[in-house]
Amino acid sequence: MAGGKVSDNPIRNIVIVGGGTAGWLTAGVIAAEHMAHSKHGISVTLIESPDVKPIGVGEGTWPTMRGTLRKMGVTETDFIRCCDATFKQGAKFAKWVTGAKDDAYYHPLVLPQGYEQINLAPFWQQQADHIPFADAVSFQGQICERDLAPKQNTTPEFAHVANYAYHLDAGKFAAFLQQHCTEKLGVKHILDTVIAINSHDSGDICSLSTKQHDEINGDLFIDCSGFHALLIGKHYQIPFINKKHILFNDAALAVQVPYSDPQSPIASHTISTGQSAGWIWDIGLPTRRGVGHVYSSAHISDDQAEMELRQYIRDSIGDKVDDLKVRKIPIVPGHRETFWHKNCVAVGLSAGFLEPLEASALVLVELSAAMISEQLPATRKIMDIVAKRFNDKFRYRWDRIIDFLKLHYVLTQRTDSDYWLDNCQTETIPDGLTELLELWQHHSPWHSDFTQTDEVFPSASYQYVLYGMGFKTQQPKTSRRSNNQNIALENFRKNQQMTEKLLRGLPTNRELINKIQQFGLQRI
Repeated sequence: MAGGKVSDNPIRNIVIVGGGTAGWLTAGVIAAEHMAHSKHGISVTLIESPDVKPIGVGEGTWPTMRGTLRKMGVTETDFIRCCDATFKQGAKFAKWVTGAKDDAYYHPLVLPQGYEQINLAPFWQQQADHIPFADAVSFQGQICERDLAPKQNTTPEFAHVANYAYHLDAGKFAAFLQQHCTEKLGVKHILDTVIAINSHDSGDICSLSTKQHDEINGDLFIDCSGFHALLIGKHYQIPFINKKHILFNDAALAVQVPYSDPQSPIASHTISTGQSAGWIWDIGLPTRRGVGHVYSSAHISDDQAEMELRQYIRDSIGDKVDDLKVRKIPIVPGHRETFWHKNCVAVGLSAGFLEPLEASALVLVELSAAMISEQLPATRKIMDIVAKRFNDKFRYRWDRIIDFLKLHYVLTQRTDSDYWLDNCQTETIPDGLTELLELWQHHSPWHSDFTQTDEVFPSASYQYVLYGMGFKTQQPKTSRRSNNQNIALENFRKNQQMTEKLLRGLPTNRELINKIQQFGLQRI
């Protein structure tokens, strides 16, 4: 490569630095699609340091995970049994609007009834005082309120009655993926510490030097080294764009909470409860809950944040909370300026991190792995084109996620602390979100409000949060929608019938998980 030119060699060897969920998911997606187990396939090598422990609190997924696991050849029964997984059907936001005891709304995972045909939001507003938006247009909030599962045990693997994602044990999930990738998909696993990164004249990474192995050569290097960002940050010095001026939360306290009874109900959704300077997540697994407090250190001390967390847990398990060990995780909200640079692409925490509201961390790993795999460059020369497309796509996705997370804060009516007041300050709200909020004062969010066919959050998600938070869209003085009134009423009726039917026919989350542990699910 004299003169610093890139070669036009074919891409045959992929090296992933870092394990954890990000590393093994990425390895699995690429290895499965590009037949790493065969001699004609792409070689996938994952190197991870035995000295670095994964963060291990990414316990919520999106429904996309079902498709990802299927593509990798994982059975849902094995996954649920080995990863302590349960079914997740959305999020319940408590104390985000007014902070009152009964203040709560749902962001379900099903689209509103008839969503491809009609926007029900304007018609719901006529009866907004009588029924919450999520209940009027979907059945899933009612299912979640009763801790019901999204299907029966006779429903085949990955199929559903109600759309669902998972809650899982992040540590067990990484170990499960590692075993599957190495035993079934042909991923080579090296436990060693990278001590040097060696470059071609072109600036591309040529190889990695390790403590105990020979140099590891590769054509494409994927940085899954977490907050260390060994390749994208330390080696390439790609700047990090801090977003703390928009999303204030910069610390989390995590704890594992036992059930008071081994057969306690398992919540069918993530519970997110607003606090004085942040919020608490509560995730139900089969043998425990994963609970954590995400907060802004500019608005509350670590000690006070821990006190609020322990008080929240005390309500369910009493004084046993005093024996629980709390782990602190620092957060720097933001992302890299560029994600794919030369022959290196960052996936997971090395690319960036935002607070775990709406479980966006794992879905960004899935989306990154999928795009790398689907558009894997045939040669080094093509790589720069793919990299540009990747960077454009993911810069857009990070911006939209930031907008959507901020949406949860800017509509609050809470005035009980500086944290909630500061979140509503105009200068902390992205311009794009400000424009959308102005637009939505006059028409409800709808498909054409967003430009991408594969938006991370569809307009339906914005509807659930907007109207869950009490936002009002002005209706035109003369009804231009009168022709749709009957269609809307029919959809409201259908949703009511579906709600009643599912409440009668679905088992509880706990019952279904118990049956899967005992009998498994039917293969498709």
